[in-house]
Amino acid sequence: MKAKTVLKIARNLAIIAVTLVAGAWLAFVPSAKESPYQFVTAWGEKGKGPGRFNDPIGIAVADGEVFVSDSRNGRIQVFDFDGRFKRAFGAPGAEPGKLDRPMNLAIRGGELYVAEYFNDRVQVFGLDGTPKRIVGKAGSGPGEFKAPGGVAVTANGDLFVADFYNHRVQQLKADGRFVRQWGVTGEIGVRAGRFNYPTDVALARDGSLYVADGYNDRIQVFGPEGGFRRKWGGPFAMNIFGPFNGWFATVTRVSLDKLGNVFVADFYNHRIQKFSAEGKFLTSFGERGEGPGQFNYVIAVAVAEDGSVFAVDYGNNRIQKWRPAK
Repeated sequence: MKAKTVLKIARNLAIIAVTLVAGAWLAFVPSAKESPYQFVTAWGEKGKGPGRFNDPIGIAVADGEVFVSDSRNGRIQVFDFDGRFKRAFGAPGAEPGKLDRPMNLAIRGGELYVAEYFNDRVQVFGLDGTPKRIVGKAGSGPGEFKAPGGVAVTANGDLFVADFYNHRVQQLKADGRFVRQWGVTGEIGVRAGRFNYPTDVALARDGSLYVADGYNDRIQVFGPEGGFRRKWGGPFAMNIFGPFNGWFATVTRVSLDKLGNVFVADFYNHRIQKFSAEGKFLTSFGERGEGPGQFNYVIAVAVAEDGSVFAVDYGNNRIQKWRPAK
């Protein structure tokens, strides 16, 4: 074969390779459709006093207040939207009213729902901190948990719980009676409807269930009837992690705004990503660091009615507030 022919073949192969790479990039790395959010303020540092944190994890907002699960301090702290401390409740322990590594939070009907990682239960408080009831206990049976990570609540009081070590999501009645589950108890899976350490759940207004499938690096969505709808996160949403748009490196929180947009805490990528309800990538914000607008492992996110976004900056022991770009 002549050298010129060999060079021509090599050139054509190189063109094909570049075309395939470019096509894969366009297919699996979407471009942003919105501007990044703008940093507003931050508060907190490591410690035990009011307004200080020791491994904050969960966050929820309601009626102009921000609720934060101050995990290692075994308490919930409450702030106004500007970060001013208002009150705290809880203490380390297993008795009613006490907390052992509180995780992601949910607010519904004037009550705060706290997933407790080490107490293997969901504890419910009034927003003033009054203990009300406990749902669940340790185990792998129906209505039992192994380190619940997150909870969502319907208008009729049903609970949806991310059951971390049991690799499943359970739906329970308000009194803890089992309704159904997604996933196979105790078994990791990457196919649709299976989980790899689920960390959180959120409910859309139409009853769709969004699951942060933590170590599968993806979001899964199920319809109100329970059937699988869609998933996203990296190529084919099959446990392929990365730093690109629409990809994740451990999903630790999923939260919806009033328009149905989906906000995801992308833990090891030190950022928050925003998607449409259908999973179309819209924008992301944050990067690794200790300065304003930077994260050291962002672990949770919540969106207020006015569109403000509150994020838990786990490694920096602080809370950050962001707003949409003008």
